[in-house]
Amino acid sequence: MADTTIRVKEATTDQAIQTLESILVQMDGIERALVDMEDGEVKIEYDENQVKHEQIMNKIQQHGLHLL
Repeated sequence: MADTTIRVKEATTDQAIQTLESILVQMDGIERALVDMEDGEVKIEYDENQVKHEQIMNKIQQHGLHLL
């Protein structure tokens, strides 16, 4: 298992957080995603044999969310 923290500009609103969580739970290999609304940090636990860090970031950006 690997852990990563990604900051997402829009992850401070309920709608963006719901979208983000929906995106992440649909991806194979994502075990857990926790969003901190105060600073937009998304802590992700994932199986690096199933999904790569770059794939996670690309998927978030494909849905119109901006990484910081």
